[in-house]
Formats: sequence, structure tokens, C-alpha cells
Amino acid sequence: MPTKLANIKRPNQYFVCEMSKTKRYPESELIRLCSRPVASDVIVQARWTLLDWLGCIFAARNSGVAYAMGRAQHSSGYDIVHAGLCLTDNDAQSAALLLGTLGNVLEMDDLHRTSILHPGDAVAAAALAVGLRQPCAGSELLTALIRGYEAAIRIGRVAASGGYTHFYNSSTCGVFGAAIAAIDLLGANEDTLADAVGQAGMMASGIWQCRLEPTFSKQLATAQAARSGVLAAKLASAGFPGARGILTGPMGFFKSYYPEADPAQLTAPSDWALLEMSFKPFPACRHTHPAISAALDLRNVAKAPRRIIVQTYRAALDFCDAPDPATPEEARFSLQHAVAVALAKGAPAIANFDPDALSDPDLIDLRARVQLEVAPDLDAAFPQSYGARIRIEAADGTLQGITCPAAWGDPENPMREADIIAKFRANAAYGKLASPQADEILQAVLTLPDAPDLSALQAAFDAAFAPTPEYA
Repeated sequence: MPTKLANIKRPNQYFVCEMSKTKRYPESELIRLCSRPVASDVIVQARWTLLDWLGCIFAARNSGVAYAMGRAQHSSGYDIVHAGLCLTDNDAQSAALLLGTLGNVLEMDDLHRTSILHPGDAVAAAALAVGLRQPCAGSELLTALIRGYEAAIRIGRVAASGGYTHFYNSSTCGVFGAAIAAIDLLGANEDTLADAVGQAGMMASGIWQCRLEPTFSKQLATAQAARSGVLAAKLASAGFPGARGILTGPMGFFKSYYPEADPAQLTAPSDWALLEMSFKPFPACRHTHPAISAALDLRNVAKAPRRIIVQTYRAALDFCDAPDPATPEEARFSLQHAVAVALAKGAPAIANFDPDALSDPDLIDLRARVQLEVAPDLDAAFPQSYGARIRIEAADGTLQGITCPAAWGDPENPMREADIIAKFRANAAYGKLASPQADEILQAVLTLPDAPDLSALQAAFDAAFAPTPEYA
């Protein structure tokens, strides 16, 4: 039985200056907000967040980055999902690293708009890595997930308030959420929570150069955030003190990483941030989703278009202006390809971004007809709203258009529970899970709020990822 952190004494800080011992930073209010009681309906909602993230990592388990991380970490058969979820003799830090590698591979991870980050990639990985390796009720796992999301998103809101920077928020801010989730499962008091946040800040990292080159570094960033979050919690549990002003202090995280940001948003009143999440129905960058949604609505009138005019916000063009994608990764960040797929094929699936789709003559022709523009009204609404407008110009010069202010999956236009289940099953099948095993995991996740422990979930993982000749 692990020692509860609340029972661990924090050592005397004779080496800390007097000001840091007496000053109360806003971080203490952040900790209070993340530690407040979680209502049962929010815990029930968190099931869908966990299920969606699991589907994302299952779909990516046979990717190149998954095998490369498996080789680097000497995982059995290089199946890092099996190693992270089933080999519980692995330490939680290693498991978090492996699981944190996969959430963003196929660009289907959930998004929080105003913080411009994908918290689950680090937070869910850390929570599950810790939760599976100690006594833990299902509601405790989901509560830790909710609290981790709260920390990452509150910090991310501040980070994003100054606009896009060179830092990758999902990693730099996600590490704090991973630490809060991990320490919550281990058992925490005010001091250990503060120490975990302090140590997480010392390991916050991730810069955007990785998106300008063909790398696996974006996956490393979230993997390292997950592992560092667990390490921060473990250090706090051992009485390893951290800076109380790590976020808002004069040499802290915001001043150093995001100097244009407004720290007031750190403790602004709001409901649980997990309830503000957007789910992704399509395997592409979220910046393409409003245009995809608009294109799907226009599909019936887009017959042999002369031009396809896509108007959206500046950040979408900065990330997703790729008229001639050469790889699946580039295609997932191509507004031109995503819109062409939606018009020609319907709702985009993972296969529509594979190499064969990139060389499809019909899609090549449609991509060439896509013209991107910044729409001032949609740009002004970002990041509170991610919108797009599409106009189809026919051969005779007539125009048909539609505006999508909220893509399918946003809170204003949500995916239904049946849609999230269908996405999970499709992702599990893409990751070569048999339907019975995928459904067993599905049921174990949906019953977590009332589960006395994680034994049913662990059994479902073990059955689904038992070694096969392919991974032996």
C-alpha cells in the first residue's frame, strides 16, 4: 500500500528566502480551485473524455512513432500501448512516457479552444499510468483527470491570452495538469500539491519548430510532459519542495515563456474546464474542422466547382496552408486536402490522409481549386470561436456559400454519446483491436464512476493487448 502524500512531512526550508516563505502567490488559489469537490455529473462526463483519448492512442499504436518509441524504451515487441497499460511492473513514469506519445499522432485528440491546447495527451496518460499502478476507485481516476484538465487549461488560458507563441501549449502547460492528476491519485495536501506544481514548472518544455520539419518531436513533447508530471508528483511525495511562485513570480513561467499573457485568467471563476472541451470527429488538425463541417454541408451543390473559397481565421492559415501535401502528416495540416476530401468523399476518415489518397487525381484537382483567405470577422472571434466560411463558385459563375461558426464536436455543436462511441470503435479497429475486446474496454470505461477499483478496466486492457505473434 503506497504511503499517502498527506502523511509526508515537508522538510524545513532553511535555504528559502524570507519573502518566498511569507508571500502568498496566486498559485495557492489555483490549487484550491483544482482541489474543490467534483460533482457526480462532471465525473460521469469525464468518462467520454477518457474513452475518446483511449481510442486515439489505440489507433496510433502501429504508427512509426509508436515503434520508434518502443525501440528506444525497449518495450516488449515495441507495442507501447501494451507496455503502458498492461505491464504494470513498469514504473508509472515510463508508462506515462509511452502513453503520452500517441494521443496526437493522428490529430484526433480533444481540444480546449481558448487555451489552444490538447490537455488529454499529457494528463490522461499520467492519470492512467499512476491509477493502474496503485489502489484506485474508478471515480478517483476520473476526478484526477478532471483536476488535471483544470490545471492545464487554466494555465493554458493565461498562456494563450497573449496569442500564439513559439511554445507548444499542450506540452508546456500540459505538464502542470499531468502533475496535478498524478498527485491527486497519490494523495495530496496543500503543500504537496504546491510542490508538484513547482517541480512541473521546472520541466515545462516544447517549442513549435517541430511542426516545421518532418519529426516525431511533437509526440516527444507530450510524452515528456506526461512523464515529467508523474515525476513532479513523485518528487512532491518525497518532500521535494518546489517554488510557490513558479507560475506568476517575477522569474516564473508566465514572465519567462509568455510575457504578453494576462495572469488574471489563472483564477477567474468558471465551471470545470473539462466541460468546455471540443471533441474531434475527423483525423486532421482542429483548425481544418470548421472548414470540413462547412464543406460537408455544401457537398450536394459542389458539382465541378470552378473555385472553392475558404475564409477563416489567420491561425488556421498559419498552421494549415498546404496545397500539395506529400505525407499523411502534411495532409492532416492541409485545409486544401481536408476540404477536397469532404467535398469528394464525405466525412474524412483516417484512410483519406494515407499516401494513396494524396495521389488521387480527383483530390489533386479539387485541392488546386481551393483558395484560402483570412476573414476579419472570424479572425477577431479566435480563439473563443473557431469558424470558417466556404463559397463554391460554379462553372457559370454563381456562388453558393455557408458559414460554420462552430465545428461539429464543439460544445455549441456537440458530438452525441453515440458519435463518441462510434469514433472509439473505428479508432480501435484501425489499431487492430478485435470488436469484442474493444467493447469490453468501452464498458469498463463507461462503468468507471461506480467501479470500486480498476480491476475490470485492467482485465479489459490485458485481454485486448495480450501479446500475439505480430508483437512477440
